[in-house]
Amino acid sequence: MKFESVKANLEKRGYAVSCFESVEDAVLYLDAQIDGKSVGMGGSMTLDAIGIYDRLITHNEVHWHQKQGRDAIAAASTAEIYFSSVNGLAESGEIINIDGNCNRVASILYGHQKVYLVIGENKLAKDYEAALWRARNIAAPKNAQRLGRKTPCALRGDRCYDCNSPERICRALTVLWEKPSAEDMEIILIGETLGY
Repeated sequence: MKFESVKANLEKRGYAVSCFESVEDAVLYLDAQIDGKSVGMGGSMTLDAIGIYDRLITHNEVHWHQKQGRDAIAAASTAEIYFSSVNGLAESGEIINIDGNCNRVASILYGHQKVYLVIGENKLAKDYEAALWRARNIAAPKNAQRLGRKTPCALRGDRCYDCNSPERICRALTVLWEKPSAEDMEIILIGETLGY
C-alpha cells in the first residue's frame, strides 16, 4: 500500500487514518459518517475537487465560504464537524499549513467535535523539511495566483519570496507535531493528485 509508512507514523502521533485509492471511495465513506450535523469547511481546492460539499449539503447544514461567500466563515468556525486539507504532509507524520485569514488553521486546531483532513497523495513529502518547502514553494504561490494576489510568488509562480506585500497570503504557519489532545481528528489519505 502506498500510504503504509505515513499511515503508521500518523497513527503513532494519535490520529485516526483512513486510506482510499479513489476520490469516489473516500467521498462515499465521508458522506456515510456525517448526517444531520453542522459542517464547516476551510478554503481548499482539494475539497472542491472531490465534491464533498455537494454530497454533504443534501443532509447536513454546511458552511463554506468558497460556495456561500465570506459570511460563511464565522458559521464554519462553530460547526460540529470541520473539513480542511493541508499544504504539506511529511511521511514522518508532521502536518504543515499556511494561512492568510487564519480561520482554517484556527478551526483545525480547536473547537469542533471532529476534524477531517482530506489529503491527496501529491501533498506527501519525504520529511518535515520537504513538507515545509512544499507548503511555501508549491502550495502558497499557486493559492496566491488563484486568488489574484499581487505578490512576487503569484507573479512569478516559482517560489516563496518571504515578501512584505499587503496582499501576502502567508500570514500564519502551523505544524501539527501530533494530534491536538482535545481534538477528534481523522486523516483521509487519497491516492490521487488533489489541490495544491
